[in-house]
Amino acid sequence: MIQSTTPTIEGKRITRYHGVVTGEAILGANIFKDFFAGIRDIIGGRSAAYEKELRKAREIAFAEMEAQAQSLGANAVVGIDIDYENITMGNSGGMLMVTVSGTAVNVEG
Repeated sequence: MIQSTTPTIEGKRITRYHGVVTGEAILGANIFKDFFAGIRDIIGGRSAAYEKELRKAREIAFAEMEAQAQSLGANAVVGIDIDYENITMGNSGGMLMVTVSGTAVNVEG
């Protein structure tokens, strides 16, 4: 399935619009990962634990959106918007949320 953040796909003609499709993923961030990520951030390093969790959440959200588009008979999703959110849950860490949305379409060409 073609997925694009642009409203059109170069060289392809949109023949049918099916409507908005979405995908969401919320993953818990382990308290120990949070602690070590904070230390790495303080010393200027990258937070591999957060990067891995964000990548995992993004993949889940995209797969959910694609499945929804396929169920509508679409072969592409255009105008995709990706949003990330960190939800703080007090002293016990937090949750990582990724949402994606776009327009399910059929393209030819």
